[in-house]
Amino acid sequence: MGAGHDHGHAHSHAPAGGTATAAYVGRLRVALSITLTVMVVEIVGGVVADSLALVADAAHMATDALGLGMALLAIHFANRPATGNRTYGYARAEILAALANCLLLLGVGGYVLYEAIQRFVTPADTEGGLTIVFGAIGLVANMISLTLLMRGQKESLNVRGAFLEVAADALGSLAVIISATVILTTGWQAADPIASLVIGLMIVPRTFKLLRETLDVLLEAAPKDVDMTEVRTHILALDGVEDVHDLHAWTITSGMPVLSAHVVVRTDVLSAIGHEKMLHELQNCLGDHFDVEHCTFQLEPSGHAEHEAHLCH
Repeated sequence: MGAGHDHGHAHSHAPAGGTATAAYVGRLRVALSITLTVMVVEIVGGVVADSLALVADAAHMATDALGLGMALLAIHFANRPATGNRTYGYARAEILAALANCLLLLGVGGYVLYEAIQRFVTPADTEGGLTIVFGAIGLVANMISLTLLMRGQKESLNVRGAFLEVAADALGSLAVIISATVILTTGWQAADPIASLVIGLMIVPRTFKLLRETLDVLLEAAPKDVDMTEVRTHILALDGVEDVHDLHAWTITSGMPVLSAHVVVRTDVLSAIGHEKMLHELQNCLGDHFDVEHCTFQLEPSGHAEHEAHLCH
């Protein structure tokens, strides 16, 4: 901007301690340990009991383990300091990890559905008793992980991805137990591939929802809890504000929404109260009504927009 431009900036930064996901790194590590342990147990159980449902749940566990590992790696990069070239640091790495989780989940969901159909074509003799034991171990472990991640999934897309994966696993373990009980009591072997189909169908819809939210962040859509029309209305309601343009809101990563705007203020008002007070009023206006952690305002006197338009040409 040229020297003749009147502008001002107001910033409030994300909470100390890094991104929203960083606060749950310890719980993610515990959940990863549990997931790896149960994965090994279910693989052994699936082979011993010849249960596709257990193997499918173990495959999903493997994806969960990879997803949790990626989330932890993303936290490591996200908390690295900003540089001159990367002014927001590596915070967006968390969102990329969430996107990778989505793609992995879709792949696993498709694999489980395919294998379940194949099991209908070529039935197997599943051992119901052993399957119930291993399924129960998986269910208990998943419930522990869900408890650890419950709070974090409300604040971070990355933790939410892990939470949804573990939730699908818990439901999958329940489906395994139910199918094994049916086999044990009735001898109906089709219950095992049916449970596998249920697991696959639980994975896919939740994944698409997370994928949509992740793509919204990458495409820099306005945060879902911020009504841009309402933001504009509140800014225009401030005394002396004549117009607002170039109003944008987007999300860098979970817990780090950003807003920027050019605010046109009457010259007499700017002269009377000064830029600093005007910026404080804008911050208070948004802070009282919107969850915006980082705001940037450019204050412009009346007629400045026409000057900007002229420069653009």
